[in-house]
Amino acid sequence: MPPSPTPTPHPMSIAGQRAASYPGSEIVIERELTAAYNHRRYYASYLSEGYKIYGLLTVPSDEMPPGGWPAIVFNHGYIPPDVYRTTERYVAYVNRLAQSGYIVFRIDYRGHDQSEGEAKGAYGDPGYLTDVLNAVAALQRFPDANPDKIGMWGHSMGGYLTLRAMVVSDQVKAGVIWAGVVASYPDMLYNWRHNDFARIPTPSSGARRWRDLWLETYGTPDENPEFWASVSANSYLADLSGPVQLHHGTADTDVPVAFSEGLYQQALAAGQNVELYTYEGDDHNLSGYFSLAMNRTIEFYDRYLK
Repeated sequence: MPPSPTPTPHPMSIAGQRAASYPGSEIVIERELTAAYNHRRYYASYLSEGYKIYGLLTVPSDEMPPGGWPAIVFNHGYIPPDVYRTTERYVAYVNRLAQSGYIVFRIDYRGHDQSEGEAKGAYGDPGYLTDVLNAVAALQRFPDANPDKIGMWGHSMGGYLTLRAMVVSDQVKAGVIWAGVVASYPDMLYNWRHNDFARIPTPSSGARRWRDLWLETYGTPDENPEFWASVSANSYLADLSGPVQLHHGTADTDVPVAFSEGLYQQALAAGQNVELYTYEGDDHNLSGYFSLAMNRTIEFYDRYLK
């Protein structure tokens, strides 16, 4: 009997995403924007699966350290792709990181603003993570960046992408997640009252949401725990590529603080270097404790990337 062929892993499984290639490309400066205090700002692009992906790139204007600047891939949270604009939102976040001596690449996922490709959402399609990991590779080619000191920051959906990137690739040396969607898929299915999935656009008119398709195809987590574990980054925390710092407001009505608390306990159990800060009564954007959370974020990056 000939040997049975090895089954192709599901494209959203961690094994499937590890098997994919993320070569990145050279970063192209499309145009220079108005400079800010101690850093230059650019509208830049790179390639991801042949798509031209744009982003806001900041580069410190001080004397470059030996080996290049540490760099951060900045993963924004869910914003409707048709209203998303590269230079809007998260301005204060990017500025604080840039002022602290980091290259920051706040990327536009595919289908956002001028980025090519179709925006299919993060939770049921591998495209956004592909864009994130190609951004890491692109920064490693960037002359001013230190290729061995690449970190990642993520908010909400961007936190999901950050955690996922850190178990798929070993190139992200430190990650910070604010109000992240960092629960396992079963928890996301059954313990997320906000039901953010409803806001994710479907690939074509009338198409079934991926969640419904997965439940119909693979069964529930009780019926098929192997599948649901295979697509959950939480199943692979022993492989985290670096330390992780978590921030979450206790009054967050978009993403439950229990997601970050659960990940913290799971990462500790996996023997990982993880920190958790919760902010009493604060919201999804940590509006009440922004300065404190950002100071902790920068101190964390300084500790592990500088």
